[in-house]
Amino acid sequence: MLELDHFAVLGETLDEAAAHVERALGVPMVPGGQHERYGTHNRLLGLAPALYLEAIAIDPTLAPPTGARWFGLDHFAGAPRLDKWVLRCPDMDAALRALPMAGAPVRLERGDLAWTMAVPEDGLLPFDGLFPALIEWRSPVPPGKTLAAPGLTLEALTVSHPEAEALRDLLAPHVAHGTVSFETGAPALRAAIATPAGTVTLT
Repeated sequence: MLELDHFAVLGETLDEAAAHVERALGVPMVPGGQHERYGTHNRLLGLAPALYLEAIAIDPTLAPPTGARWFGLDHFAGAPRLDKWVLRCPDMDAALRALPMAGAPVRLERGDLAWTMAVPEDGLLPFDGLFPALIEWRSPVPPGKTLAAPGLTLEALTVSHPEAEALRDLLAPHVAHGTVSFETGAPALRAAIATPAGTVTLT
């Protein structure tokens, strides 16, 4: 089964993406790193239960990749927003046999982290980018279990899309039941996160 691993706020710059998260949740993000394969960089924030939030953007200090960037970042524009969600799988090959539209497996490493990510050739996930990205961690302990969660707990993640029922039905046989729900509407993600100051909705 696939389980929620993390979700991502995209921005035209990393500072903008991180500031969007920090304004909403009232806590600072921590440094992540660079992804040379895709020309991006990120910052991170732990969430209970064993999840994390990522701010990600194109890194202007890195050489452009030879192909498309992941998460559709080549086409991202506008204000920072919660835009992607990522499901963890125990076996990427098996997951892609069931959900081939997720892309092709790409092996990546950074520091002591190693993972395989499913990335479409054009970088664009189906359902206007709201189909979940798939990840298989090859590191013994994924970031969601090592990042501190400073009083933050995910209560619900809502995926809104005009074809929400089709997306839900496509994923239902493969996704562990949990905090993710689907509703018919304009393409968007929103996360209800409990903080020490109360529940905040991150969009």
